[in-house]
Amino acid sequence: MIFIILSINLSFSQEVDCEDLLEYIETNGSYKTSLSNYTLNSSWLYEVTAYEYDFEIYVIAKIKRNEYDYSPRSYIFCGIPSENWSDFQYGGYSDSDSYGDRFHKYIKDYQCTCY
Repeated sequence: MIFIILSINLSFSQEVDCEDLLEYIETNGSYKTSLSNYTLNSSWLYEVTAYEYDFEIYVIAKIKRNEYDYSPRSYIFCGIPSENWSDFQYGGYSDSDSYGDRFHKYIKDYQCTCY
């Protein structure tokens, strides 16, 4: 069951299931780019994909429980500012942090309000 998303400023007309929201964004959002595990070179980040929907950036991150996990779990992050996505993807000014560090710095605080 897909719920209609009326406002993506982290407020919803009703509570939304995270799986439904994730599927909705993958289906209806515009794909921007994806970083694979080879690029990320991380023991816990498997894949990070950005979508745009209704002028907002959504990130779907596949996160491993450990470096040997071959079935990472997907999480969705809402309303990422474009500058944050750019800083995550390319590194901020004088930012030599790893992708894992940059994920914590620029993306993780935007986890969607869903259940």
